[in-house]
Amino acid sequence: MKICVLVGSPKGEDSVTLQTVLYWEKMFPGHSWEFLQVGRQIKKLEKDFEEAAGKLEAADLLLFCYPVYTFIVPSQLHRFIELMKIQISSGNLHIAGKKAAQITTSKHFYDVTALAFIKENCQDMGLSYLGALSADMEDLLHKKGQKEARQFFRYIMWRAGKGICDPVIKRPAERPFYYVPMPEKKVKWEPVASEKGKKRPENEVVIVTDLSDNPLDPSASRVLSEMIADFRSRYQGPSRVVDLAQYPFKGGCLGCFRCASDGVCIYKDGFDRFLREEIQTAAAIVYAFQIRDHSMGARFKMYDDRQFCNGHRTVTMGMPVGYLVCGNLDEEPNLRMIMEARADVGGNFLAGIAADGKGVCDLAAELTYALRTGISLPKRFYGVGGLKIFRDLIFQMRGLMKEDHRFYKEHKFYDFPQNQPGKIAFMYLAGAMMTNPVMRKKMGGKMTEGMLLPYRKVLEEAQAKRK
Repeated sequence: MKICVLVGSPKGEDSVTLQTVLYWEKMFPGHSWEFLQVGRQIKKLEKDFEEAAGKLEAADLLLFCYPVYTFIVPSQLHRFIELMKIQISSGNLHIAGKKAAQITTSKHFYDVTALAFIKENCQDMGLSYLGALSADMEDLLHKKGQKEARQFFRYIMWRAGKGICDPVIKRPAERPFYYVPMPEKKVKWEPVASEKGKKRPENEVVIVTDLSDNPLDPSASRVLSEMIADFRSRYQGPSRVVDLAQYPFKGGCLGCFRCASDGVCIYKDGFDRFLREEIQTAAAIVYAFQIRDHSMGARFKMYDDRQFCNGHRTVTMGMPVGYLVCGNLDEEPNLRMIMEARADVGGNFLAGIAADGKGVCDLAAELTYALRTGISLPKRFYGVGGLKIFRDLIFQMRGLMKEDHRFYKEHKFYDFPQNQPGKIAFMYLAGAMMTNPVMRKKMGGKMTEGMLLPYRKVLEEAQAKRK
């Protein structure tokens, strides 16, 4: 089989993920392999796509090979997928019916959303999707990981030979090419007292957006601009717009880790300073975007990836966030998961998601309430699970990621359960008592009663304060 490997890592031949593909090349010599360095050569491909198109069309199988960057794929690979779709729409690329698979390496922080993103876009382009291997970065160094890699390759070859692929999700027609604001009145929101009784001032909201033209949807930028204007007219506090289309990015994150020790990016375009002075100084952030390729678009992805100058630090913790979405969000469950998970992991109160005019007024109200009360809610699975992965990763790599380590210590993120000897000893005692038939009979329902004692104390204190 002719396999074209789309190497999405900006590290090119130095990609960790690529090593598994090279392992397959040696283990399964009966196939021909073509490597397309889309991550490292994206600027060249933007200028001339002809050679890449020839390699794609000559292949039987397109293999997407990439590391997970910020919930999805590196922005360079994201941009290449945009270029593929533009070429398909203009009749310059013909790949419908070809097979597709993917391999990624990560520490499994939201690898599921990255895998879904590639699958959705493969099916958009008429590719027959065979499956995905999501490996730990170090799996190939161990016998178990090598065995799993071989098993996966044999599996997708078997599926290809049998003509078995994942079913295509049928999607309805696209959203209308106009924007009609909901007939909601502008409301002056009354100040809400905090728990300490002080009224919080109305604060500035920064609206981060990408108003560049979408070749596959010419009306989208105008519709998005109208949504932003509608939100600003309803929100009673100060607001400003940051258009990423106007920012002079030198390129996407290179994954070089040069920023790990001091937070300074290797690029000299000033983005790290811009991020900290123009975005993170606001009281709340609203992300306004048009749905492109089941995401916020490649330029937004570049913005997300470049925030790695903050490492794994949740530096906007406590800031409310909201979304203005231009597109059919009801049909994008993976994108919605990413939006909700980013807020949860980051410790940001999600004030709402307004899509195509629905909920704009509510978003303005929720942001106002959040800013005036400082509301903060417990993390859900998205946030708890994600931070546990980062907690263990940073603790292991604290010698390199010095800024992350300092931040995690300061905010007490190192909440390892084995560091609670008192609770562990109590559980051993309780377990011994529950396995003894005589003690279990004597205790009866007292175990539950004992568990409730601390909560009853809280309720009694609440009752006392009420009086």
